Amino acid sequence: MAADPVITTAQRRARLGQRHLLAPGRSAPASVSGVVEVADALVALHATDPASVVLAVLARSAADVPTVERALHDERALLRMLSMRRTVWVVALDVAPVVQAACTLDVAAVQRRRLVEHIERAGVIQDGATWLADVEASALQALIKRGEATAVELVSDEPRLRTQIVVPPDDTPQNMTSRALLVLAADGHIVRGRPLGGWTSTQYRWSPVSAWWPDGFPTLQPDTARTELARRWLTAFGPAPVADLKWWTGWTMARTRAALAAAGAVPVDLDGVPGVVLPDDIEPVAEPEPWVALLPGLDPTPMGWQERGWYLGQHKAPLFDRSGNIGPTVWCDGRIVGGWAHRADGTVALRLLEDVGAEATAAVHAAAERLAGRVGGVRVTPRFRTPLERELVSS
Repeated sequence: MAADPVITTAQRRARLGQRHLLAPGRSAPASVSGVVEVADALVALHATDPASVVLAVLARSAADVPTVERALHDERALLRMLSMRRTVWVVALDVAPVVQAACTLDVAAVQRRRLVEHIERAGVIQDGATWLADVEASALQALIKRGEATAVELVSDEPRLRTQIVVPPDDTPQNMTSRALLVLAADGHIVRGRPLGGWTSTQYRWSPVSAWWPDGFPTLQPDTARTELARRWLTAFGPAPVADLKWWTGWTMARTRAALAAAGAVPVDLDGVPGVVLPDDIEPVAEPEPWVALLPGLDPTPMGWQERGWYLGQHKAPLFDRSGNIGPTVWCDGRIVGGWAHRADGTVALRLLEDVGAEATAAVHAAAERLAGRVGGVRVTPRFRTPLERELVSS
């Protein structure tokens, strides 16, 4: 039996630099289409922290902040949605139906079941499912009539949205508003639109999905969608261990293996670790010119794999919080070499965790100055603070 082809760590880093638009000559243009190109290159942009979406695009394109906002809110070339691992993402419109069918519908089913249980547990009504469906239909009609609305406005139209529920384990009473709107969004009826504040705001106005698709959310068969999502992920993040795709999607191992098989993935040796790759991606790629980058917290590149040793090295402790969220990172030639923070005075503070040489160090400092200028007067504080980021801010 022939041995599996070997793809080295150096080759994985070369692919990362090129395909994640970080290497020289790979940056996307300063246009709405360039913003979409960045999202497509990474399959999806982490959006739990809204600032991460903007900073991820700035790191990979010549676009400015207003262009990213225009792509999201004016031209609606991108969609903010709940999907893989019950995480909020920003995706291109052609990717949205794929992740909806491959991941979001399963998330929606779980969240709906839990909300119904909370409603019935609180003694609101015996048949929580029917009651919730009626509340949702009423809220959706109110939103369609308004065209766009905040959660507060929707509660004024449909007061049952503020019904109190009890949530285990402590059964503390709370309004069901956010959970009900989450389920409506996950089922593909409403969409998170323009933020209430600036581009770092975590609160949004809601719009009916018809604002993006007049005929409703396009539908795909889940098996077809999972195959396509596996193919897109391997294009961006492959080669990689099977477990990395399982983690990234939140699928079962059975679904992961089925999707990879349908996508035609073939086995490879990743410097002694079993992995998979698309059949047309086995041959070596050209090594890019030296590069550095400052990526934000929760950037989709470092959060694209579960096994991160090949690009993270020994730097996990200062760069991750206790829940596994990565903070702002400094990259050099496909590996993490430090971290950064945005101080109150608008400067970007740096710390390199290893020696990268004088030339790369100078390039990192230049990148920090450019980033500080591009975000302007907005102070960017990661939603999930990490030890090094906190230390840099206070030093």
